[in-house]
Amino acid sequence: MSAWQLPFVRPASLADRHFSTVIVGAGINGVGVFRDLSLQRVDCLIVDKGDFSAGASSAPSRMIHGGLRYLENGSFSLVAEATRERNLLLRNAPHLVQPLKTVVPLSSFFGGLMSSALKFFGRMPPQRTRGLLAVAAGLRLYDLLGRRQRVMPNHRISRVPPTDRNLFRAAVRWTATFFDAWISHPEWLILELIGDACRDQPRSAAANYCRVMGCAGNILTLRDEITGALVRVTADTVVNATGAWLDRSTAVLGGAGSRVMGTKGSHLVLDHPVLRDALEGRMAYFEAVDGRVCIVYPFLDRVLVGSTDIPVEDPDKIATEPAEVDYLLDVLGEVFPNMAFGRDNVVYTYVGVRPLARSDADKPGQISRDHSVVVDLPNATRDIPIVGLVGGKWTTFRALAEEATNEVLQRLGRPRTASTEGLPIGGGAELPADAQATERFLDRMVAASGLGRARAQVLLRRYGSKALPLAQRLGASGDVPLLHAPDYSVAELSYLCLETGVMHLDDLVIRRTLLAIRGLVTDAALAEMASVAAEALGWDATLAHKELQACSTALRERHGVRLSPVAAEVAPSFDASLMASSAFGQS
Repeated sequence: MSAWQLPFVRPASLADRHFSTVIVGAGINGVGVFRDLSLQRVDCLIVDKGDFSAGASSAPSRMIHGGLRYLENGSFSLVAEATRERNLLLRNAPHLVQPLKTVVPLSSFFGGLMSSALKFFGRMPPQRTRGLLAVAAGLRLYDLLGRRQRVMPNHRISRVPPTDRNLFRAAVRWTATFFDAWISHPEWLILELIGDACRDQPRSAAANYCRVMGCAGNILTLRDEITGALVRVTADTVVNATGAWLDRSTAVLGGAGSRVMGTKGSHLVLDHPVLRDALEGRMAYFEAVDGRVCIVYPFLDRVLVGSTDIPVEDPDKIATEPAEVDYLLDVLGEVFPNMAFGRDNVVYTYVGVRPLARSDADKPGQISRDHSVVVDLPNATRDIPIVGLVGGKWTTFRALAEEATNEVLQRLGRPRTASTEGLPIGGGAELPADAQATERFLDRMVAASGLGRARAQVLLRRYGSKALPLAQRLGASGDVPLLHAPDYSVAELSYLCLETGVMHLDDLVIRRTLLAIRGLVTDAALAEMASVAAEALGWDATLAHKELQACSTALRERHGVRLSPVAAEVAPSFDASLMASSAFGQS
């Protein structure tokens, strides 16, 4: 298996196969278990009713953080675990996870001391903005809990520097500065984990758009969501890692219980160069007047703003509501009163459902972000146990996966033989460690591929050390840039289509590339990408047009992208019209 041949399969190839473990749910937690079990040489199948990472795992704040605000609720063990896992990700996936300098604007000295103390003891006092002493105490504890594997400086508090006096509201007198981390492309890290897993255990396999229909005895019935075909596999154990869908999946698998609830978090991506430049690479971490903690930070060439925290009943029926957009824009206006914010600045919105342990808490912010592993024992109709993952944060996926893997290994009667703690992920392995090593690596890429140095730098940032074999592949194909989205090439998109499990156009546009979240998908770019996908995947004109229409609708209705509706009557001329405007034709 080459470094670039990820073993994504369709359900038909799984018929009548046996796996030691079947994992249901291919978000970050399920994939974390898949990678850990495969490292122990356990043969696993991971399936998802949608695309890999298409649920909450593709919709985080893209922060890798310890959860500073959880200290008020007394969640010391969670913060200690999360800060340690943050530090490990900075080491293990440095191509995608990088330090994020964070600034907290402070207006008062004593504010919030009493309310923080009452929250710690489970009381809900009237909201008051936290002042310097409360934040200083919290950050000192945050540094202490995050000292293991630490690679970043401790916090500091100072008077507002002259350069920030026009950034924040006039009442801000001090700023506290600390470090967390951010991830550029979480969906890609998930694909890398799948690739690493199947390198370690070649008998493991991953199938998206594959729904579990039921479990009887040790037989699981799977349905291919693309073709509708049913297949059966057998297993010794099942892992339920479906997040906010956990209770529904448990019922399908023949279990019982009500263990999870969900709150949705909506985010905005803004085209706002003035704010982006003023932030100078930092995240602003602040409280809105209603007490909700919000964040804003430079994300690539845009600004990312988040998030809301609203209870939801059905995780399949969520959207970023206009009121949420207005709320987040109003919050920005509160914190940065010298700047203007409007809907014209919003180039992309996204929303996910946080999988939280079921709670009677009055407010979403009071619900624990901790995680646990539960087991549904065999019953009258099911002969195998279900290991369920309850809760969990993106940052702590490795620790939760380790806990779940240990439970599965115990059920299988097998020992743990290796740890994921210090294991590099995907392109994080053998990544150049300093500027000189990076220049030498780029020299090798350019010499081996014939690509220009600027293009090699883009690929290195995007794929880490795996950029070298990919650059060779792209160079051999000509690496012609897309006309309407030149950050990517025809050959790169073809690779993504063929070897990362792409089944629908939105898999490619929204999750395999960063074009959508950066607000770079125009009508012309989308048509061009559809043309490339059709060529790579063998779609006929009717299917290609259907995919174009579905992706355009998703971008407009779910992500607020300003695109024109795709007219159904143009389907017969799809091939000719798109090829004429794509990199396959003439500009």
